[in-house]
Amino acid sequence: MSAFHSGELAAQRRAGVLDAAAHVSAVVGTTFPTVARLFLAEQSMLVVGATDGRGDVWATMLTGEPGFITVTGPSTIEVAATPPPGDPLHDVLSGSAGVGMVAVEPASRRRIRMNGTARPTAGGLHVELSQIYANCPKYIQRRAPRRETTTPGAALPGSGLTGEDREFVTTVDTFFVATADADGNTDASHRGGNPGFLRALSPTRLQWPDYQGNAMFNTFGNLEVNPRAGLLLPDWATGGLLHLTGSAVVDWDPDHAAAVPGAQRLVDFTVERTVRISGASSLRWSGTEFSRFNPPAT
Repeated sequence: MSAFHSGELAAQRRAGVLDAAAHVSAVVGTTFPTVARLFLAEQSMLVVGATDGRGDVWATMLTGEPGFITVTGPSTIEVAATPPPGDPLHDVLSGSAGVGMVAVEPASRRRIRMNGTARPTAGGLHVELSQIYANCPKYIQRRAPRRETTTPGAALPGSGLTGEDREFVTTVDTFFVATADADGNTDASHRGGNPGFLRALSPTRLQWPDYQGNAMFNTFGNLEVNPRAGLLLPDWATGGLLHLTGSAVVDWDPDHAAAVPGAQRLVDFTVERTVRISGASSLRWSGTEFSRFNPPAT
């Protein structure tokens, strides 16, 4: 069976990378190799995407001391953390939910993606995985974490970006995007670039360039069949998280992409709901060393 669903194959076909995608599909597994087990045991951060009861897709960040993610079987993990009250995925992850996850280690520029079904446990989450695979280190900014005692602020919901949010967007060098296919199978992915690569065109519209990647087109493939998407914008200095949900459309016009350095396509995101939580994470991160792969930002 193909590692890709019909939407992913359609996106690969539009991008002209079907042969390349078929080649890299060999990295998509259903069980953990030893290197992945060791990697997860060292992580203090996990990004999770899921769909709420309204059909809106969100992404959030779970954190803990190294070891809070434990591989418990060939295709299962236990996560000793859950979203706090007010987090848009708090209620979703209190029951069974399809999840997409990405564990990123900025200090070493490594990442692993995992997709499956999460169920709550007394101490966090039990996740049965259907896909496990590593991604290349491109566009990951190097930074190292430290831990700080923190109390998350109250969740502040909104229907668009505030002036403070839009100012914050100008500083963003990393964000995460969650999408789901027509059957609710979810994916969470990393996006990185120099500050300015993510642009707030209005209080309800964001745009970013799609740089050369791994040819899988997991995010774009989901958007081919389901336009719902969620973004997570972490504030690395303060531990704050800005959650956004809405819809995304891929602009495949090469003339539009040509106006943005390094872009092969553009993505337009319409903001419908927002949740900002200050101090949501206890992790604080060192100064940034930008990836050498980052194109200049406009």
